[in-house]
Amino acid sequence: MKTYFRNLVKYKDLFFQLVQQDIKIKYRNSTLGILWSMLNPLLMMIVMTVVFMELFKSNIPYYPVYVLSGRILYQFFSESTSFAMDSIHANGQLVRKVYVPKYFFPLSRVSSSFITTVISLVIIAILMAVTGVPFRWMNLLFVLPMFYLVGIVSGIGLLLSSITVFFRDMKHFYSVILLVLMYVTPIFYPESIIPDKYHLLFQMNPLYIVLKMFRDIVIYGNMPTLEAHLISIGYVVFFGVIGLFVFYKAQDKFIYHI
Repeated sequence: MKTYFRNLVKYKDLFFQLVQQDIKIKYRNSTLGILWSMLNPLLMMIVMTVVFMELFKSNIPYYPVYVLSGRILYQFFSESTSFAMDSIHANGQLVRKVYVPKYFFPLSRVSSSFITTVISLVIIAILMAVTGVPFRWMNLLFVLPMFYLVGIVSGIGLLLSSITVFFRDMKHFYSVILLVLMYVTPIFYPESIIPDKYHLLFQMNPLYIVLKMFRDIVIYGNMPTLEAHLISIGYVVFFGVIGLFVFYKAQDKFIYHI
């Protein structure tokens, strides 16, 4: 662990360059460029609101903000982990030719996705003002669930990037996992419709508890419970340890499979 932090400090300029490169590649040949980080979730929110608002508006106050926050956090989870998954293969020539701390590749992709996600959060603030969601000092604590989510996706990104080097079909399998994750996360439907017997199953979804915390802080101005913080920290530690361990054990063999 100390070596990882030491290398991050030593090669920080290279890491920042990788992050910048990932953002450029993502929006290459795009006319609107990074503006799509705001337009994409906004357009998806409009579609979901039109389709589902009549069904759920009585159960969910400030429904457009509810949907947009769910869409943005899910998009960050989906995009960053998928982007990190193929990072070793995509940088295969660099891995073979020069020394670069290999964990830079998945983490730079998580970081680039996080930057575009932070930009897209501006839309939430604008929509809150339009829909009349009161602004409170509590809203500033949104950084807590975002911090937890970055830790979770970093661990998952390290794990997936390691597995994908040896098992390329992981990309297809993971797309199915993301589809399931989207439906077991209350992005457009209220948590109240989840039967009690399935609540434990839903809480096994790391995105569920983080999204609930984000909405409590941003929309409802409620302080998250200690239990929510402990569960989130547990997910960060669990996925972080698993991701780092698997990546550390597998990284010396990457060169033979890329």
